[in-house]
Amino acid sequence: MKLVVQVKLLPTPVQAAALEASLRACNEAATWASEVAFEKDVKRNFALREHTYGEVKARWGLGAQATQHVIKKTCDAYATLAPAPLRIPRSGAGRKRGITASDARCASPAL
Repeated sequence: MKLVVQVKLLPTPVQAAALEASLRACNEAATWASEVAFEKDVKRNFALREHTYGEVKARWGLGAQATQHVIKKTCDAYATLAPAPLRIPRSGAGRKRGITASDARCASPAL
């Protein structure tokens, strides 16, 4: 049996300030990583990580997990913005729908 409990975190003012500073650093790092991705036309996670990982860790003082998360979120944002590929059906593919001119049911004249 699973028990679901709702919890409300109540950070101290010092903890709240630290959380806010971390969030601001992550947002600034993501903005910078997005600029790099756009300039270098790199939208994949591993490729963008090669260009940005060291700089994000050093410049914003983020840990490894937060740095990876920032880069992945940036790539995910670009993936969301990319247009979906068009799905063009091949001729003859799929099931025929309804009655067509070459359908046998239309071949005989109705009386």
